Amino acid sequence: MALKIQPLSDRVLVEPQAAETQTASGIYIPDSAKEKPQQGKVVAVGKGKKDHDMTVKVGDTVLYGKYSGSELKFDGKDYLIMREDDILAII
Repeated sequence: MALKIQPLSDRVLVEPQAAETQTASGIYIPDSAKEKPQQGKVVAVGKGKKDHDMTVKVGDTVLYGKYSGSELKFDGKDYLIMREDDILAII
């Protein structure tokens, strides 16, 4: 099913990666102590600005700042919509 959201300008729609539920040593992390994910998969990309072409594309895995973007819920899934400048790296 195709996503019905099309970001405008230089915005990117990212599906955040699930937060870790267990440490490397096997200890389970409660919901209240989980870190906000800083990695996700690009699911939609805007067309860019007149003098700026988009660097990221759909399917890229990206790193972004801890407080980057605006959270939104669509069809029961959580997404972040952010400017391409908020993306720190493509993995």
